[in-house]
Amino acid sequence: MDSSVIVPTWTPGSSPEHSSQNHQPEAAENDNLEIESMVSGRVGSYDEAPSFRIEIEPGDGVFLTWADLWVTVSKGRKGSRAILQGLTGYAEPGKMLAIMGPSGCGKSTLLDTLAGRLLSSRIHQTGEILVNGRKETLAFGTSAYVTQDDALVTTLTVREAVFYSAQLQLPDSMSISEKKERAEMTIREMGLQDSMDTRIGGWSTKGLSGGQKRRVSICIELLTWPKLLFLDEPTSGLDSAASYHVMNRIVKLAHQHRRTVIASIHQPSSEVFELFHNLYLLSSGKTVYFGPISMAEMLFAINGFPCPPLKNPSDHYLKTINKDFDEDIEQGIGTNNTEEIINTLVKSYKSSEIWKQVHHNVLKISQQKGWPLESKGSQASFITQSIVLTKRSFINMYRDFGYYVLRFVMYCALCLCIGTIFHDIGYSYNSIQIFGRERLNGHYEVGAFVIGNTISSIPYLFLISLIPGALAYYLVGLQKNFGHFVYFVLLLFSSMTVVESIMMTVASIVPNYLMGIITGAGIQGIMLLNGGFFRLPNDLPYPIWKYPVYYIAFHTYTNQGFYKNEYEGLSFNNDRAGGPPTISGDEVLRNYWQVDMGYSKWVDLAILVSMVVIYRFMFWGIIISAEKVKPILKYYMSVSPKQSSLILENSTPISSQQEMV
Repeated sequence: MDSSVIVPTWTPGSSPEHSSQNHQPEAAENDNLEIESMVSGRVGSYDEAPSFRIEIEPGDGVFLTWADLWVTVSKGRKGSRAILQGLTGYAEPGKMLAIMGPSGCGKSTLLDTLAGRLLSSRIHQTGEILVNGRKETLAFGTSAYVTQDDALVTTLTVREAVFYSAQLQLPDSMSISEKKERAEMTIREMGLQDSMDTRIGGWSTKGLSGGQKRRVSICIELLTWPKLLFLDEPTSGLDSAASYHVMNRIVKLAHQHRRTVIASIHQPSSEVFELFHNLYLLSSGKTVYFGPISMAEMLFAINGFPCPPLKNPSDHYLKTINKDFDEDIEQGIGTNNTEEIINTLVKSYKSSEIWKQVHHNVLKISQQKGWPLESKGSQASFITQSIVLTKRSFINMYRDFGYYVLRFVMYCALCLCIGTIFHDIGYSYNSIQIFGRERLNGHYEVGAFVIGNTISSIPYLFLISLIPGALAYYLVGLQKNFGHFVYFVLLLFSSMTVVESIMMTVASIVPNYLMGIITGAGIQGIMLLNGGFFRLPNDLPYPIWKYPVYYIAFHTYTNQGFYKNEYEGLSFNNDRAGGPPTISGDEVLRNYWQVDMGYSKWVDLAILVSMVVIYRFMFWGIIISAEKVKPILKYYMSVSPKQSSLILENSTPISSQQEMV
């Protein structure tokens, strides 16, 4: 196809979504004139479309602009690949912008870039993103991001989920009653007043529908009354009716409260598509179209790709610019090469009056400097966050059958097996040998989560240690002294808490659930093999396994504490010839089990408790370090000068764009 853009003289058919019922010939001629004026730029003036103008009132809402935005990802020695290529656009208060395009076109990347969520060191970003004409970071409370997956506590009711989140996000200057009122008002705004006391529901209990869960996620992010709202695939997994109701609520809120809404959306129904005000259409990281929804049809029609009557325009646009199935076209199923179609549309858009007006609007917004974002105040204090997270976690653990109840039943059954198999075994020194839609949005601090999770799990872990432990302890016939039993339960409780702490630390490094289980099991397996049970301490190879693994493994101190608790103070018959008739428990531990008798059993328990603290601090430190180090790595590991020059060669400078406008 010729590199020049050919604009055919073509009279577009009226789509049912955008045409009136009483359509006159004169109106058709005016439509033709407007199409030629807006798309080809050859006739008339843009003043004929007043709906495309923007009116800026200082202090009223958030204007977000981006100019010549490039995002590239490093591929190591293979160079880099551009994900977004020179994008320019804006979002305005009271209106909703739809980011659309085929799978893999860069929708989520654009959304994450605008929201400041690109933290990978392999990704390099250039261009200018301004908030109300200023370069500033989107602070907590001024913006909110609703992820594609609904990360909700399934055991809570709608009222509880939103209210707990309100207590975490809203400042302490607000009273509890004010936070509760804010939560219930937000629930009503999203039309969930009839489901306030319904549990969200999960694998074990029936709860809300998919559309209702999505509205709960949006409720939680709207609590701080953010002026800027990002939505990643808000209709994913919903049927057409649920999608319409969810998006209709958001449009009403955007209009009523002058909120700026940007949503990436894959394939909306015609009803949902009409709710959006502006459209950003992407293909392979390039801008195919940006502007009002109603004018997109003109661009496609004037280039020979009109939307057929009674067809969803969004489906038509995506089908036209989707090049994933060009192989079918090459085999004779299609007639046009999609890459050429995309290039035709891109060039046509860049030569249109729409493109010029977009750049004019971006420049106009960028020059309106002087009103910073309204401060939304701080979050709740650290103490408040810790208390609220403890309450929420405690309720979740109490209601979730699989969280601790199943473990409790399993441990009881296991201890019954141990107790009956070794029932009344007697005394012989040869016989005795279980956190993401909140942190990214800044709902609370990591430290508050660690404290809340630790405190809330204590009662359940202690119960699991006490009852199953009692079954095993007394059925086997260990020392009947109550003090020994208390120590046994505390030792079991500390060991289980260490295990949970280790798994939390692993989860902070390996976010994938299955890989986390495999990694955690591997670490504990290594500790178990070198804890002095399968091989005596002096028989372990000194490099690595004795020093340091033996002393790092919590099994070492659990075994030693258990041995000391059971053997100290006892005496046994000595079956060895030539020796005394009896032998003390201390001698058995020292000579046969090679237990370090230089300190008491309480020191072993204290070491286990200190391990809990250390691993919890490691979890906290890893999360905090990752959040602080990632931006630094991104800065120092950006693309090479050669790659940067490649980007500059393919991009248009912002100053040149302003001169063209």
